[in-house]
Amino acid sequence: MSNMAFDLIPSRLLSFPSMRMPSIWDDEDEWFTTPSTSSGLSISEDEKNVYVEAAVPGIDPKEVEITFQDGYLWIRGETKEEEKDKARKYYRESNKSFSYRLAVPGDINEKVEPTATSKHGVMIVKFEKSPKMAPKKIQIKAK
Repeated sequence: MSNMAFDLIPSRLLSFPSMRMPSIWDDEDEWFTTPSTSSGLSISEDEKNVYVEAAVPGIDPKEVEITFQDGYLWIRGETKEEEKDKARKYYRESNKSFSYRLAVPGDINEKVEPTATSKHGVMIVKFEKSPKMAPKKIQIKAK
């Protein structure tokens, strides 16, 4: 007799995928899949800045448009490639496009313009935090 509660939960959610061997009771599709993020975005911060990294592989930075308005960052771009060879009766066309829109977390300093850099197919947008957001030490007075 099996426990009905566990029969309703996919087996990949019950354990960390890299820590168990595939079982004959698993679906074949589950054997080779692992959880992943497909958004291509990551957000991080340090004491002074907030960083948004967006994957834009194969896209020229000149083809990327970045807009920041009302606390929202929008990164979008598109590129088209066309290849023709009349001697071989060959024609190929490819389009790549992406669009990321997200709310930038934290209190951003609006007096300082955000900066954007591109390196190895990753667009990095840097925002400076507002000074009022910086942690302040409180002195303890002994009585």
